[in-house]
Amino acid sequence: MCPVVKGQLSPLALLEMTFSPASSSSSFSLCVKEKTWFSGPSLNESPSVLSPWLLLAPLLSPAVPQVTSPPCCLCPEGVHRFQWIRNLVPEFGVSSSHVSVLSSPTEFFELMKGQIKAARRRVVMASLYLGTGPLEQELVDCLESTLEKSLQAKFPSDLKVSILLDFTRGSRGRKNSRTMLLPLLQRFPEQVRVSLFHTPNLRGLLRLLIPERFNETIGLQHIKVYLFDNSVILSGANLSDSYFTNRQDRYVFLQDCPEIADFFTELVDAVGDVSLQLQGDDTVQVVEGMVHPYRGDRAAYCKAANKRVMDVINSARTRQQMLHTQTFHSDSLLTHEDAAAAGDRRPAPDTWIYPLIQMKPFEIQIDEIVTETLLTEAERGAKVYLTTGYFNLTQAYMDLVLGTRAEYQILLASPEVNGFFGAKGVAGAIPAAYVHIEQQFFSEVCSLGQQARVQLQEYWRRGWTFHAKGLWLYLTGSSLPCLTLIGSPNFGYRSVHRDLEAQIAIVTESRALQQQLHQEQEQLYLRSGVVSSATFEQPSRQVKLWVKMVTPLIKNFF
Repeated sequence: MCPVVKGQLSPLALLEMTFSPASSSSSFSLCVKEKTWFSGPSLNESPSVLSPWLLLAPLLSPAVPQVTSPPCCLCPEGVHRFQWIRNLVPEFGVSSSHVSVLSSPTEFFELMKGQIKAARRRVVMASLYLGTGPLEQELVDCLESTLEKSLQAKFPSDLKVSILLDFTRGSRGRKNSRTMLLPLLQRFPEQVRVSLFHTPNLRGLLRLLIPERFNETIGLQHIKVYLFDNSVILSGANLSDSYFTNRQDRYVFLQDCPEIADFFTELVDAVGDVSLQLQGDDTVQVVEGMVHPYRGDRAAYCKAANKRVMDVINSARTRQQMLHTQTFHSDSLLTHEDAAAAGDRRPAPDTWIYPLIQMKPFEIQIDEIVTETLLTEAERGAKVYLTTGYFNLTQAYMDLVLGTRAEYQILLASPEVNGFFGAKGVAGAIPAAYVHIEQQFFSEVCSLGQQARVQLQEYWRRGWTFHAKGLWLYLTGSSLPCLTLIGSPNFGYRSVHRDLEAQIAIVTESRALQQQLHQEQEQLYLRSGVVSSATFEQPSRQVKLWVKMVTPLIKNFF
């Protein structure tokens, strides 16, 4: 339980929280006293054609519980005020010199190709899907070339390639992610693993009735992690041509961080073990001994998946706590000079990385709890810059933004840079649905007289789409952020309740890294315009009545 620090008490500090890794399901559990935390009521990453079946989904899919767990109080102690997060997840201390913030899709693509070519031990890639164009084929060719070199080396290589994608999105169409990867599986069966996650919520009658493309709305594998030996890229970007050219996202490169690379390798392996395994003949199989995700018992599958993932989190957390104890509390510590003489020349950490996992189908809600806590406890005078490609905040997040003390600048996509803009059929109306949600939130801000504290801004860039997500936290009196969240979640209902998500919290005392994060934030926000009442009076922002009527029914699916 977090200790209560005098002068830092808030209503949420009265809540008691316990982490119970020893429970039978190894699940994340909370004991709450005196208060219950309620949340109210995202489509997937790329445009798709919707159908009238969408209206059946709320009736046919399993009910999603509305109660979420309460946040813990912030406990400013030790090296930084956010170290309470390590009570939930492993804490990785690194030097800021190992952290680089990327700014463009091209930079992201070129770095990935270079890292694949240089990999000697492992390549791990988790994404929603792999596209089918020439740039995606270039990535696959890089993988094939690296695998070929590993076989021709003088000494046998243990290079392994593990790819985790979503089953429904990766199986869409005749040419898809699966067909792109089959040649690798067929040529290097002992070195390549392709896992396809299938949500346990898409089963039975629901699975039979909902057509391709639309079945992706029920739940997805949404984690975006790209790992090469001991280096990791965390992003919200998928493996698709637009994400390599003109779709703006966020990307952070953690170079030579073996403990972090080991953690994400184990996490992707865990999700892979509860996923379907692609075979060389384009069939899929369940890992031996694992419950089938949509044919087997749902409760048994989710319990097994919870245990598999939580075992990774808990074991890494224990390892890092032991390392922390040995580093900071042991009487037999080596001096810096002794450590250098022994060959450990890594600089002392000034930056801390926390992996935040959200898998509500498996009752894992760590990212949700940490995000709610950060929003709740941001003090008066602090500034939070929050961005999402799809503005559809959960009710809990909206209530926290509107009811807390910090200043907020929320960056979202203008309709023209929304990924669904110009889509055929009903999908073409999705940007209008986001406009409707945005206008409702803006009206709430105005009715509460919060316009000076909560500001909406819309990103616009000719010929581009917008997919950046995350937040930057500036403490009171500081012109630079000390914390950022970066990864796959969009802060919407899908991210919290339906999909598998992962992001990292980066906390840093390094002014150089803070400058990088600040520059990243500024570059995104400089391409935006402030939302006002006049914004919604423009002819292009007029939302049709049927869109307004349908939006409440479908907003939990995009």
